[in-house]
Amino acid sequence: MTVAPQRPAVPGQVGTAHTRVEGRDKVTGAARYGGDIPFAGLAHGMLVLSTVTRGRIRSVDTGAVLAMPGVLTVLHHGNAPRLTSDYVGMLGVPPDPTAVVFQHDRVPHAGWPVALVVAETPEQARAAADALTVRYEEEPHDVALSADRPDAYAADGHMPGTTEKGDLEAELAASTHVVDAEYTTPEEHHAMMEPHVATAWWDGGRLDVVDSDQGITWVADELARMFSLDASAVRVRSEHVGGGFGSKGVRPPQVAAAMAAAELGRPVRVSLTRRQMFSVTGYRSPTVQRVRLGAEPDGRLRALEHTSLNQTSTVYEFVEPGAGVARTMYDAVAHRTENRVVRLDVPSPTWMRAPGEAPGSFALECALDELAEKCGVDPIELRLRNEPETGPVSGLPFAGRNVAACFREGARRFGWDARDPRPGVRRDGRWLVGTGTAAASFPAGTLPSTAAVTAEPDGTFTVRISASDIGTGARTALTLIAADALRVPSERIDVRLGDSDFGPSGIAAGSMGTRSWGWAVAAAAEELRERLVPGGELPPEGITVRSDTTAAIAALAAKERHTWGAQFAEVAVDVTTGEVRVRRMLGVFAAGRIVNPLTARNQLVGGMTWGISMALHEEAVRDPASGALYGADLAGYHVATHADVPPEVEAVWVDDHDPDDPVGIKGIGEVGIVGAAAAVANAVWHATGVRHRGLPIRPDRVLRAGGPDA
Repeated sequence: MTVAPQRPAVPGQVGTAHTRVEGRDKVTGAARYGGDIPFAGLAHGMLVLSTVTRGRIRSVDTGAVLAMPGVLTVLHHGNAPRLTSDYVGMLGVPPDPTAVVFQHDRVPHAGWPVALVVAETPEQARAAADALTVRYEEEPHDVALSADRPDAYAADGHMPGTTEKGDLEAELAASTHVVDAEYTTPEEHHAMMEPHVATAWWDGGRLDVVDSDQGITWVADELARMFSLDASAVRVRSEHVGGGFGSKGVRPPQVAAAMAAAELGRPVRVSLTRRQMFSVTGYRSPTVQRVRLGAEPDGRLRALEHTSLNQTSTVYEFVEPGAGVARTMYDAVAHRTENRVVRLDVPSPTWMRAPGEAPGSFALECALDELAEKCGVDPIELRLRNEPETGPVSGLPFAGRNVAACFREGARRFGWDARDPRPGVRRDGRWLVGTGTAAASFPAGTLPSTAAVTAEPDGTFTVRISASDIGTGARTALTLIAADALRVPSERIDVRLGDSDFGPSGIAAGSMGTRSWGWAVAAAAEELRERLVPGGELPPEGITVRSDTTAAIAALAAKERHTWGAQFAEVAVDVTTGEVRVRRMLGVFAAGRIVNPLTARNQLVGGMTWGISMALHEEAVRDPASGALYGADLAGYHVATHADVPPEVEAVWVDDHDPDDPVGIKGIGEVGIVGAAAAVANAVWHATGVRHRGLPIRPDRVLRAGGPDA
């Protein structure tokens, strides 16, 4: 049974700062991640990746490798078990063939998994994998993404590929001010601290997997389909996850480990190296975006067009929906958006923190800044003048839209009123100083979930839910939600998660985790509290209540539900070296009911920090000759370090309440990055008078672009 959870009638713990319930375990090393759990008879597998970008495998010479110390087996397309791949999974898409390993001799991109070497120790497996000789029949490849690709096409992904209303060309022609600009973002990688790892073993006909993932139900469902098993014949556990950011779904380690475990009859662990992660676990595709805006003299939009092109592999279509953010943020008489893809000989992109919104907000919010300059209107005022009353594309009412409140509070805190709008005039020694702003939004979705809450005889309560805490503080949030629903101190709550045997649940993605799981936990806890005898005394045997939010979610009224925000940045630019330093950042967010202010602030500041990294540092570069990446490691792929992040990064929130929402929680894991890179880029323009429409804004690009002193 599922009931809509009600907010506590007495003051509770939701909304007050709590340290992580698992914090001590993590800092003392007691928390066990996917690669930490010991198994008797454990063997170790190492993937072998292709050294060519396109072609066929001619031979895999296993003889010499099988004779090496400790080597147990070598799996490849010639001897691996056949898997099922012609299905549509729980996310509504077919599996990425990269994960369905060793099924054919084709090589569609550099770093394609071609074999798995299994040995007694990790060192033996790696040495043997390095020694394995694979011969190829190489073919010409194409890895060049450009705006003029004739083979690009509109694609739907998880939203319609194209939306359109009004006569765009006529409205542009009638506009007083027009912006027509191209913006680019590079290939970016998740680079989480914990690499992908999975251990698999078979107990009779049942497959058990311990891994690092952000969707236990999702991974279990996919493995059951691939290996043609009943859903009950697969168990996946992922107790602690060292970061995911969208990458940790169904990947080669889980599948390869299950294959090898079946052959050897013993547990097998497959861990990826950092370099391998750059080839087989997905990334954010580079984008080429065009934004055309047409406005009245006062900046009110008559025309808005946002198109976004991304690359995908030849074996799997993934859309990075950069144009999707325009469908929420701004309306116009003529409004057109389109997401396009082109198939290249590259690895498959995947979900990465704020997929679509992160690169799309860079283009759209920079274009709005350019329009504000043309109109002579303050950038914040321009955005407020273009606040839509309903969804620009959907026409649905907003379940609260507090962008204006975020901008007004942010302007007050940031000191925006004292800003001189002229670019390139503010100096601090050798530095040019500027400020910029941008809007932020991210959908507030919900996935059906189940949860069980048990009243134990000793007066404690056990919560069981197959959620993934990928470092966001989900355990702590669910502890507080259960404590409030049961009207007991949080110390009496024991949250157990990360086990598919607990029943189906939503994934830790799309900023939907805490909202989805919290709804299910609160529903079960509310019903359990009502079933307790008067006075709160528990019967000796205890009670368990299970919830399922599927029907309640389906009954939600159709509305535009989003988390909103306003980003502010101050930068200093050294015109001699081209160095850009972010001096301070402020994000103000309308994020619904904040469960735990401590971890919420961590998530928002983390997103904003990623925005700094996106704006100034992150860029994976593909060699057109080899088809592979230059420097596919954390030495060659630069991310922001402590020295790059200002001490003053502040995240705050405004009141944001939807009376029709029975949960009130919105996701915050991704909105912090949205608009952050645009705010930095707009600040760089304000400092130097030069627009940078491509990321990252590296020192050499600043020097080439010049500025007031050039």
